[in-house]
Amino acid sequence: MSQETKYTKFEEPAVRITRARAKALGQSGGLPPLHPSSKTSDKWVLRPNFKRAAQDENKPATSTAACHHHKRRAVLEDVTNIICKSSYTKCISATKVQGKKLSMKRNAKVVPAVLEREPEVKEEKKENITYEINVESEKEVSPPENSILHMAIQSNKAISVRECRVANIASVKQIQSKHEKNNPFLKQEGSDDQGITDIDAKHKDPLMCSLYASDIYRIMSAVELGQRPSVDYMEKLQRDITEGMRGILIDWLVEVSEEYRLVPDTLYLTVNLIDRFLAGNYIEKQKLQLLGVTCMLIASKYEEIGAPRVEEFCFITDNTYGKDEVVKMESRVLNFLGFQLSLPTTKKFLRRFIQAAQASYEVPSVKLEFLANYLAELTLLQYSFVKFLPSLTAASAVFLARWTLDQSEHPWNPTLVHYTGYKSNELKTTVLALQDLQLNTSGCPLIAIREKYRQTKFKSVATLCSSKSAQSLFEE
Repeated sequence: MSQETKYTKFEEPAVRITRARAKALGQSGGLPPLHPSSKTSDKWVLRPNFKRAAQDENKPATSTAACHHHKRRAVLEDVTNIICKSSYTKCISATKVQGKKLSMKRNAKVVPAVLEREPEVKEEKKENITYEINVESEKEVSPPENSILHMAIQSNKAISVRECRVANIASVKQIQSKHEKNNPFLKQEGSDDQGITDIDAKHKDPLMCSLYASDIYRIMSAVELGQRPSVDYMEKLQRDITEGMRGILIDWLVEVSEEYRLVPDTLYLTVNLIDRFLAGNYIEKQKLQLLGVTCMLIASKYEEIGAPRVEEFCFITDNTYGKDEVVKMESRVLNFLGFQLSLPTTKKFLRRFIQAAQASYEVPSVKLEFLANYLAELTLLQYSFVKFLPSLTAASAVFLARWTLDQSEHPWNPTLVHYTGYKSNELKTTVLALQDLQLNTSGCPLIAIREKYRQTKFKSVATLCSSKSAQSLFEE
């Protein structure tokens, strides 16, 4: 018996039966007669399958399991969650038709409880609607008596998804307002009772990091205590260089930064790296300039988008030092510092404090910003300011800048006290020393920073000075 005849007798035909094939199979006895008698043999029991095969002749042959037809389900006319009269009626009629075919036990599981008009199910309906509301609002805030949700529950009426969302938003707002009142660490927009203005409330730019700014500067205040250089390294360790040599080096580096148009952060980091290295390593005066250009190279790589090349720093020293010497010193500095370059400088604190100083201004003062930066950069030249924390120096620069521009009122206010962490009496020593630098009472010959801020692009803030001494502000 051929394979084709075998499938014909016991299974559905695997290929399409054409007229020619049917005639050939009929002659060979492969097909049953057209009108079989009642005494047909048992081997033709599967004949009714030919009817299904004839109907599905255009479909590809599949396995027996794949040919199993699933029970058709009724088409859903309304797939939204909004309960209205028309959809409610259609669902009720559809449920009644299905109820005749299903048993009572299965019907209790399949039919939604919201479609059965019984008193017990109404209680379930209340729980389902309440569950759609935020779990937190269910625990903390109960719906008011005049709310949409409350009226719907009392009247046993269905509410739409839109109305439910409105009720949900109202409940969440009540939770937020209650949470903000109970949490003293959350700042409110505007000013509080103590006169402190929230400087992060109006900034929606993600680059301003308004949500994390207070935490960032709190961490920076803690880090600056551990990254301080020794305040007396010049007297204890260095015997070949002096404070004046250090000042001359930094004054020259200011000119280098202007020549290559480096950002101020690079200059501040350069001075910090020099002081930290000198606090732990003895160096000869012949190598002091090499240390300076190397530290500026490192700071440029960290702060700048396009840092100058090593050859450029060699050229700026009139090729006094070769490329190999700069690279060797770079490795020495980085290994000594443990590659710890991310640290708070005066410039980083100055940005935050200037923002707090202008909180009460309708229009930001560019002159105040330039003057505060000028006073802060003057401290880089002085070895005596190494003993002051960067945040203290930045706060003192803002204090003296405000006093220089406006002497009609006290330069310190509750907002600055809050964001700087310093009271006015804590700034006395630093402010008075900074005012001496501003007036140049000691006759310092280093003029790179002064010439820089005499330019019109910096509003010539180097020519400004206060007519009154800041000493009067601390006499109480």
